[in-house]
Amino acid sequence: QVQLVESGGGLVQAGGSLRLSCAASGGTFNRYAMGWFRQAPGKERDFVATITWNGAATSYSDSVKGRFTISRDNVKNTLYLQMNSLKPEDTAVYYCAARTDYIGSSSPRHYDYWGQGTQVTVSS
Repeated sequence: QVQLVESGGGLVQAGGSLRLSCAASGGTFNRYAMGWFRQAPGKERDFVATITWNGAATSYSDSVKGRFTISRDNVKNTLYLQMNSLKPEDTAVYYCAARTDYIGSSSPRHYDYWGQGTQVTVSS
């Protein structure tokens, strides 16, 4: 079983950047595809990005494509999300998730482990 802990959230002005990290422990990190999701108040948890077990392939939601970059370091057991050109509509709690498969998914139902989330607030 893997434990996930996100960090790096905060308050940033529109147009700014943040880098989120997700530290994994208790499992073999490179056996999991990983994903980032976000949830705004009163809304469902939405897909942001996913990456395969070895980092060879990534996928993004249309709303973040070209602005966000997902990556992973299987030596450091850490997942990242670089967020650039942030917009107020990016404000949400961001969660990392692990899927017991080599290939990720855009559906939160396909993930087995979740972090506790980190708040990202983008001011206009």
